[in-house]
Amino acid sequence: MAAQAFVGLEIGGTKLQAALGDGTGQVWHWWRERVPAQADADNVRALLIQGVRHLLQQANYSPRDIAAVGAGFGGPVEDARGTVVQSFQVHGWAGFPLRDWLQETFDWPAVVCNDAATAALAEAYFGAGRGRSPWFYTNVGSGIGGALIVAGRVYRGAGRGAGELGHLWVDYSWEEPWPEPTRWRDLEAGSSGWAIERQLAATLGEACTVAQALHLLESGDARVAAIWYHALNRFALALSHVIALFAPRRIVVGGGVALAGERFLAPLRLALRRLAFSPLADCDIVPAALGEAVVPQGALLLARHGLEALTFGPER
Repeated sequence: MAAQAFVGLEIGGTKLQAALGDGTGQVWHWWRERVPAQADADNVRALLIQGVRHLLQQANYSPRDIAAVGAGFGGPVEDARGTVVQSFQVHGWAGFPLRDWLQETFDWPAVVCNDAATAALAEAYFGAGRGRSPWFYTNVGSGIGGALIVAGRVYRGAGRGAGELGHLWVDYSWEEPWPEPTRWRDLEAGSSGWAIERQLAATLGEACTVAQALHLLESGDARVAAIWYHALNRFALALSHVIALFAPRRIVVGGGVALAGERFLAPLRLALRRLAFSPLADCDIVPAALGEAVVPQGALLLARHGLEALTFGPER
């Protein structure tokens, strides 16, 4: 075992992953598990412990062979302490000291960051963001995240994150009296994978996954088309704000919904031509290159180099 070994974790709303590798794009072993429906943070942590143990057994490694662990978490994270701010998919994470828990549980140095920022770093070094600066990463899955990357480092604002595309308000009303907040919806509430599936179930009268919806879309189902393009146009509106604010050279789109490929990206490009501020709109829209491996790959990179080397903000 000449190469230095690290563990990279993805802690998401629908899936957990652990990878063993060297943080240079090489992954030697994987473990994956779905997050059970109605699982809380305690359940997820128990699954992670089992998963990491399984990963090491599978690779015939002992804990002392591991140099550090990195984790990409599905929600905002406070960088200075490695503490979870909130999860919008799994109950029980708010205020949890995830970095300390990882260090105490596995006895390894630990680095924790938001999952979209972690994925963006992987794409910057090993995927669709190589050779570009600045560029913007976004993922459309159970939630919607984002991250701005400049010269190989991800912008983390004042230390709790930045680029949170999914929490831009894209539905609004100017009617009087001022509408209640419950009548407003952010991008994630109407265009994430979970949101699309909820709308499909309500419209069709039965459960329907995004993958199933794509088959119905191709068959010409007008009900599915209305939901799909409404979600997609809201997403394009949010990205038009990214273009106006940051003028990225490239936007890389990942996540489970984006696995629809050109059925998602082609109409997205068309919508952005109408919505984006034209003097700054000369950027390409491409799919992420690393697929489901993207967050663990970024977590391995974080474990190898540390948070300070790969992020920047006004106080750093």
